[in-house]
Amino acid sequence: MKLLIDGREVFAAGRLAGEGRRLIVFLHGAGMDHSVFAMQSRWFASRGFDVAALDWPGHGRSQGPPLASIAALADWTAMAIAACGAARAVLVGHSMGALAALDCAARHGDRVEALALLGAAARMPVHPDMLASAARNGEEAIAMVSLWGLGAPGVQGGAPAPGQWMLGAIRRLIEASPRGALHASLAACDSYGDATPAARQVACPTLVLSGERDLMTPAKGGRALAAAIAGARFETIPGAGHMMMIERDGETLAALRRFVGV
Repeated sequence: MKLLIDGREVFAAGRLAGEGRRLIVFLHGAGMDHSVFAMQSRWFASRGFDVAALDWPGHGRSQGPPLASIAALADWTAMAIAACGAARAVLVGHSMGALAALDCAARHGDRVEALALLGAAARMPVHPDMLASAARNGEEAIAMVSLWGLGAPGVQGGAPAPGQWMLGAIRRLIEASPRGALHASLAACDSYGDATPAARQVACPTLVLSGERDLMTPAKGGRALAAAIAGARFETIPGAGHMMMIERDGETLAALRRFVGV
């Protein structure tokens, strides 16, 4: 489905039936699109929730350009909730999407019912070489994000369904993203700095979910982020890397179900 947000056409997978249903908004990470949450978003959409798995501006099927900062992404998220016809939403964000969801909850708290932060840490710096490669749309950045995004089982195989190649699928997804999207996203994460001040402003129920083998945002960073949020719950998924919702889709869904209460 398509939404109009800030004057631009935005793609969202899911369903918006309204009628007082709870809304869950899924926010993907750098260089990705809505499809990384395919399993989890479909489950909630089939269980009576309104669901919008969004493509960020300049990503996937959404019109550009990409937004240049986490603050801009957070403000856009608040507008997206309104565009879905809801006053409030449960935000499920991964990586860059988690930072945007966190900042949205800190500055637009009246819009956020609850917050699930996947693969997040208080600081998410990006190596200068990766930024430089992404700026020139180089293969190095695509390869590094793809490889580091998975835990060892995901790199070696171990897909949830027979015939899937997770490493190749992630690489192809990033390769297909609009030009400049990966660099804009990585630069936004790098320039955001310390998320702790925003974390201390969050007042809604929060889950921080980390992959045990996450190389990009190690679990210790997720634990520290959760400690900065009043009352936050911290969980790890054994064996999972950064792309937990693909590598361990069932375990990720189970954690979200426990958190949402279904």
